Amino acid sequence: MSLSNGLTYLAIPGPSVMPDRVLRAMHRPAPNIYYGALPEMVEGLIPRLKSVARTEGHCAIYICNGHGSWEAAVSNCFSPGDLVLVPATGRFAHGWAETARAIGVETEILDFGKRATIDLEALKERLLRDDGRIKAVMAVQTDTSTSVRNDIAALRGAMDAVGHPALLMVDCMASLGCDRFEMDAWGVDVMVVGSQKGLMTPPGMAFVFFSDKADRARETARCVTHYWDWRPRVDPPMFYRYFNGTAPTHHLYGLDEALSMIEEEGLEAVWTRHEILAEAIWAAFEQWGSEGPLELNIRDRALRAHSVTAVRAGSEKGTALRNWCETKAGLTLGIGLGMAEDNAPEWDHFFRLGHMGHVNAQMILGALATIEAGLKAVGLPHGPDGVGKAAEVIAARA
Repeated sequence: MSLSNGLTYLAIPGPSVMPDRVLRAMHRPAPNIYYGALPEMVEGLIPRLKSVARTEGHCAIYICNGHGSWEAAVSNCFSPGDLVLVPATGRFAHGWAETARAIGVETEILDFGKRATIDLEALKERLLRDDGRIKAVMAVQTDTSTSVRNDIAALRGAMDAVGHPALLMVDCMASLGCDRFEMDAWGVDVMVVGSQKGLMTPPGMAFVFFSDKADRARETARCVTHYWDWRPRVDPPMFYRYFNGTAPTHHLYGLDEALSMIEEEGLEAVWTRHEILAEAIWAAFEQWGSEGPLELNIRDRALRAHSVTAVRAGSEKGTALRNWCETKAGLTLGIGLGMAEDNAPEWDHFFRLGHMGHVNAQMILGALATIEAGLKAVGLPHGPDGVGKAAEVIAARA
């Protein structure tokens, strides 16, 4: 017997829940792509995107996913043989490094595992030993696989403390529009993000924000190709140059509406909403874990993302729980990406709950109640009334 008929909840860490407002904005005939309302709207999107990123720098739009934005950022900043330092706290830092290596950039990874943030002292020690080769530090603010949240302001502080001139490049795929990010105030030179998470727009667009310092690196970058070149996309003389071709018309309509939703709520309020809902989720899992094997992947609350929570189930019942929630109750949880090899028995021991973008208290409480029912259904030992602990957080802070 399944009770999943009705509205389903895609609670994976991206793509996130698409707001009805965004979907309605996209449901329209194809527009004129040469002049008129669409080009005028896109010109207005750029300063609004920069406002969410907290930057006065530049913004380039690409028709691609987040992996494409990795390549765009690397292409515009480096030449073959350049060296970048990648402090890794999960799968996605490794992925960015793989993209760099694929186009001829050398990468050195400082791997801090799957349960810790960047060790800034180790980073400083490596930068102090550099002979001038390291051109950039490429980091991830929130690694979607581990749910660790790195302190980007402190990372810039560590780089400045040793006087290293490298670019600071940050992946904000799972954090922009969910966790505080201050591009200019924190001294970030390049930031990349996709459309489908905190920006609440379907997958298919990505954005590269960059400083004047990063653009100066573009002067000598020999990895850049015609399509990935960010310069023609910034303040172009003709509309099609924003995209090096046909615009992603309906994605742009969706993004316009999503940005309106962020502006109406207020970015600070968006950050606070994500923080409160995340704390409610943590309270539930900590209570469940008090009498069983369930454990949040990141132990220190100060290091946890406010957009995704990675969970260790302690047995193969992690996958059983995911399957039960989806097939019996209409809640889709995320797989434990990168936590174990795909063919290893431990692969089934992990899952993730995405809580980014268009989410509110009743959605989160409903998801947690479904998980609690699933824990009982699959026989995964747990402490009582995790949902009650979550409700206490929401009641106290709403």
